[in-house]
Amino acid sequence: MRPSNPAETGGRDGAGGSVPSRRQVLRTTGVAVAGGLAGCTLESETDGSGRDCEPPGDSAETPLEYATHPDDDVSMYRRGLRHLGYYPDETVPDSVRVSWSFPLNYVGHTAAKSTPVPTPDGETIVFAGDTGRVEGYTPRGENLWTTRTDATSLGFHGSPTIVDGVAYLGGYDGDLYAIDVSSGDLVWRTRRDELGGTLAIGSTPAYYDGALYVVVEYGSPSSGALWKIAPDTGEPLWHDDRIWGQPHPSATIDLEEGKLVTGSNDGVVYCWDFPCLEFDWEFQAGPEGGPQGKEKADGRFNHGAQIKGALPAYDGKVYVGSWDGYFYCLDLEDGEELWSFETGRVNMSSPGIDPEEGIVYAGSDDHHVYALDAETGEDLWSTDVRGRVLGGVTVTAETVLAGSYDTHLYALDRETGERRWRVENRGYVTSAPVPLDGRIYYAERGVVVGYYDDDREEELIEPGHAYCLVADDE
Repeated sequence: MRPSNPAETGGRDGAGGSVPSRRQVLRTTGVAVAGGLAGCTLESETDGSGRDCEPPGDSAETPLEYATHPDDDVSMYRRGLRHLGYYPDETVPDSVRVSWSFPLNYVGHTAAKSTPVPTPDGETIVFAGDTGRVEGYTPRGENLWTTRTDATSLGFHGSPTIVDGVAYLGGYDGDLYAIDVSSGDLVWRTRRDELGGTLAIGSTPAYYDGALYVVVEYGSPSSGALWKIAPDTGEPLWHDDRIWGQPHPSATIDLEEGKLVTGSNDGVVYCWDFPCLEFDWEFQAGPEGGPQGKEKADGRFNHGAQIKGALPAYDGKVYVGSWDGYFYCLDLEDGEELWSFETGRVNMSSPGIDPEEGIVYAGSDDHHVYALDAETGEDLWSTDVRGRVLGGVTVTAETVLAGSYDTHLYALDRETGERRWRVENRGYVTSAPVPLDGRIYYAERGVVVGYYDDDREEELIEPGHAYCLVADDE
């Protein structure tokens, strides 16, 4: 595998030729791009300001200290800009029970469900559901507020990002929402037409230094864009619409390396220099030229190498799971493939990383959770969890947590992979587990039949719940 470093703003195809951006395709076909708010430069695909793009630098002294966000008032999916999914200060109990739960997810859509996110003080846990509800709960299960949005078709699958008392999240209605965490009141809403006519937002916003970075999806043609948004008003400030295939992963930002990366359904990893947002490189998973050859010029591509999960960044590298049956380790500097590990099945889960030990923990559709050496890709151990692993894998002081399609949440020994315990639920567990102060929060998919069966009407058997686990003796 070799990355391409496009000189053209539209990117490059697998054969090395230039390809047009989504906007150029729409112009060619006579379709207009929707305008945005006053002052939003919808025509700019790169920053073009000539600003210095020196990396912001990592304010922490060790990877352990940078397990969260450099700002104390920020909580994010996968616990920070690098999406490590790493909780070194949290200890998982030897045995657990369900303390409380409530119905949250009702839709059979197979995307991983939204992951709960605690406020920085841990006093409120924010849940988002697949019918457009957003809920605030205390750690002991008291409902503080419920907000119903217009994202009612497929709701929310990305997770909230909480900054200074406001939760930001994108919906499958294509709108971006800001909700006050203390009251549940809507602060602002940026509608799809202000973002170029988005089809959906399945990613989680990233926040840094007074700006949100949001990856969005379009239809006709199937494509996407990276947007920079003002968090106080929701005003779109800048965007780059070079992404092909509808992108689901959130933007990963490595401050030390000065890179922002995401992936998409076209099997491509896209990388920008950060914070200047000048496009740097792309990497194509799958066979040369993409799965059976991508036809990017008219927005069509063949499935086979989709990138769905978050892309954690560690030690100058980024780790990528693809539907082509491989986990990849890429050099953040230029996108070069350093190693790959074959599972032979779809890899959709968001890997977790222990930056102290240099180990990547990844889940796969082959029913296994893997511990891989982050430097070499060596398989250190693997454990069969009896079902597909779609949600994020979480790493704690002694334990790896992973949800499975067998309807259980698993706790595995971090050193050996041996099962410590598992908890049976109702539906497939596809959110990432979040440990905090002896409790574990997560969500599952509803029990739905007929979702992929043309001969059977889709039917909800039982809603998927959000859960809080506590120690058995609590």
